[in-house]
Amino acid sequence: MSNTTEAVKGEYVQNALAPVPGRSPRPKRGAVNTVVWFVVLLGLTIVVLYPLVWLFLATFKPAGEFGQNPGMFPQNPTLENYVKVLDGIAGIPLWRFFANSVFLAVMSVVGTIVSSSMAAYAFARVKFMGQKILFAAMIGTLLLPFHVIIIPQYIIFQKLDLIDTYVPLLLGRFLATEAFFIFLIVQFIRNIPQDMDEAARLDGAGHARIFFSIILPLIRPALVTTAIFTFIGSWNDFLGPLLYVNSPEQYPLPVALRLYNDATSGSDLGATFAVSFLALLPILIFFIVFQRFLIAGVATQGLKG
Repeated sequence: MSNTTEAVKGEYVQNALAPVPGRSPRPKRGAVNTVVWFVVLLGLTIVVLYPLVWLFLATFKPAGEFGQNPGMFPQNPTLENYVKVLDGIAGIPLWRFFANSVFLAVMSVVGTIVSSSMAAYAFARVKFMGQKILFAAMIGTLLLPFHVIIIPQYIIFQKLDLIDTYVPLLLGRFLATEAFFIFLIVQFIRNIPQDMDEAARLDGAGHARIFFSIILPLIRPALVTTAIFTFIGSWNDFLGPLLYVNSPEQYPLPVALRLYNDATSGSDLGATFAVSFLALLPILIFFIVFQRFLIAGVATQGLKG
């Protein structure tokens, strides 16, 4: 009797594990989808990274090879371009241009984070007369092109004798003129339950204590997002320094690149590509280090309470 029961069980298990005719197993379909997505993403990655790889390899081409070899790989690789760039130009070493760009980018990040976070807290948590009107006016500045206010701003800074300084480039950062980042941080603060503020007030905390002890730690993804885009924007800014900075020793990297082009529109392409690639490295490093905070900020935007 026991042998018969075991035989029936074995036959039942075999029938249960047997594939259904006309239906492909799910693991195979999942594996195919994974391979397809991997190939698609790999292709998109190659398309996105191709200009960067081409720029890097072009830095090893001799000056006379660019017209003869437009391809990616250099025929006669050389380090001459990097040697020429590191020696500097117009008597100014390359590290000076880097230091100027780093100073402007770091100060821009500090000023934007401090002023924008305080302004955002005021709009999101402090009740005052004309709050909605001022907030709407601030959002309206996003529709105002930068080129419209170039001439009035330049006249003001010229009257204040601030031309050929970094003040025109940094003053607005510390006065909360970045409406987009204020709006971004306001949305993060509004997602924080106000019960936490009320509990802190019961313990005797004021706005300053609430802002620094409660709000700032909870909006860190928004602050990191602000820092990333501010750093990239300041590092790549060409028009601002071109308008307000006249001394070559105070040029940041984007303006210093102009020194490699002479009045006859001739260019030292090898040195230009080398400087361009070196100028990209800080942005790539900065983004790679802080990208997880940027992703966290995007992921938490939809969370409530």
